[in-house]
Amino acid sequence: MTHSNWLEFIFLLIILTALVKPTGLYLCRVLDREGKTGLEFLLKPLERITYKVCRIDTSVEQDWKKYTASLFLFTLFSFLFLFLILLFQHLFPLNPEKIEGLDLVGSFNVAVSFVTNTDWENYNPEKEISYFSTIFGLVVQNFCSPSVGICVAAACVRGVANNSSTSLGNFWVDIIRVCYYLFLPLAILVSAVFISEGVPQNFKPYTRAQTLEKEEVQVIAQGPIACFESIKLLGSNGGGATNADSAHPYENPTPFSNWLQILSILLIPAGQTYYYGKSVQNQKHAWSIYIFMLLLFSIGVFLTSTMEARGNPLLTDQMLDLSEGNMEGKEQRFGSFDSALFATSTTTVSDGAMNSSHTCYLPWSQGILLQNMQTGNVIFGGVGTGIYSVLHLILVSTFIAAMLIGRAPQYLGKKIESFEIKMSMLPVIIYIVGILGLTSLSFMSGWGKLVLPTQPTHGFTGMLYVFSSTMSNNGSDFAHINAASVYFKLSTALSMLAGRFLVILPTMALAGSLAMKKRAPETATTFPASGITFILLLIAVYLVINALGYLPALLLGPAYEHILMSEMMR
Repeated sequence: MTHSNWLEFIFLLIILTALVKPTGLYLCRVLDREGKTGLEFLLKPLERITYKVCRIDTSVEQDWKKYTASLFLFTLFSFLFLFLILLFQHLFPLNPEKIEGLDLVGSFNVAVSFVTNTDWENYNPEKEISYFSTIFGLVVQNFCSPSVGICVAAACVRGVANNSSTSLGNFWVDIIRVCYYLFLPLAILVSAVFISEGVPQNFKPYTRAQTLEKEEVQVIAQGPIACFESIKLLGSNGGGATNADSAHPYENPTPFSNWLQILSILLIPAGQTYYYGKSVQNQKHAWSIYIFMLLLFSIGVFLTSTMEARGNPLLTDQMLDLSEGNMEGKEQRFGSFDSALFATSTTTVSDGAMNSSHTCYLPWSQGILLQNMQTGNVIFGGVGTGIYSVLHLILVSTFIAAMLIGRAPQYLGKKIESFEIKMSMLPVIIYIVGILGLTSLSFMSGWGKLVLPTQPTHGFTGMLYVFSSTMSNNGSDFAHINAASVYFKLSTALSMLAGRFLVILPTMALAGSLAMKKRAPETATTFPASGITFILLLIAVYLVINALGYLPALLLGPAYEHILMSEMMR
């Protein structure tokens, strides 16, 4: 890392930390149905009309079962809506390129991908998705699916904050307010900045340009890219309006747009920590969570950027200039550091956007990117998912610490019993079983062998990456596995569904259980929920869980590939 790299990274952390409090306070106002955001004069009429058309009674309070049922019903409707649009997109307008509808399996996979907030891009956007499908299908779901995640987080926060109550709020009110008051104004603002940087926003037919050889015609895609780009980043969605994603000069034209994209990815997940502390009336606890996330994120950036800056050791004897680091699969205008910073950000936040090819990173760098996703979204995590994922880790850590020192497990004045621990550990087990189980099935079966590259070790890492990405609802691509095959379309769809809804279900049950507990005042014997001891405890439990779950797979993939690379250098 050069001095300018250090300054850029430090500046990013300063701006991000400065925005944590205002973002958290704004989230509090959005998720409080009586809260004032300052945008009521514009959006309140739209909110009221939506309640009236959808016949939503805003005074109704829901327990965790009704809240979850509403969430699943909304997601099912969203899936069917997007599935039909993709299947019959050739019948809709805004299709100047006359693109045909996707097949059944393809429509199913893409619909599952976007309603689970994964945005797993196993299709070519320029060739397979029309403008109508982009705006009314993908962009709409880029607003709805992260809003669902925030609703689950809000239910968990209310569960911790409430005292002997069954109410977790009203899902329909929450999701409408999040869409209208949070994502809509932010997306418009960021889209305007992107347009000023040169990102296209139009519905023109693709441009045909004659090449200098005059033998081929280059097709240059256009479309509503700016509006897609803004919400894909703010909502932890990922994917892209082009197949090259954020490496494409139309999606990410300048160094400033690249920096702004990274900040947009991190903004809401970081701000959620302050919202959590404000809601449970314990800001020291919230800042401790933020510091825990920031430490792991910073370590990941430092290690990845340092390894990529050294370049590929296999090329040291080839008389090549490696001063820029490992530039394979990276954009020259961003360099190795900005590519590594983007890759670390997008894998810790479960966003999935990419400005470089992760398959071209060095083995240990790939191992870090894998671990970022395999942690279960506790390092910042996705929009909404970051809060309830770190809550699982906190409850497990608090329980372990209490058992070690002989105290009754208690979290923010609420007694932690076996049910809460089971509901907190279940998502961890689901991630581990899902990622390793599907990877093993793909690697050992005849289906997986159909897409294995000539280097089996790299192929194993690729398969591990595919299911780590889809199971954690990240969506970033390894760019090496033929994920467009029918097997991978179905297996990744299963992975995305399990990673989303098999985690949401125990999370909502946990929220309901915590809400019904009586909140007692903390005493001198209560294990601290803030400070250095608490942060170190979270880091220790995080390392133990991930070592037990994923160390063997990482040894078979990135570690073994690094050993092979070292042998080739001799």
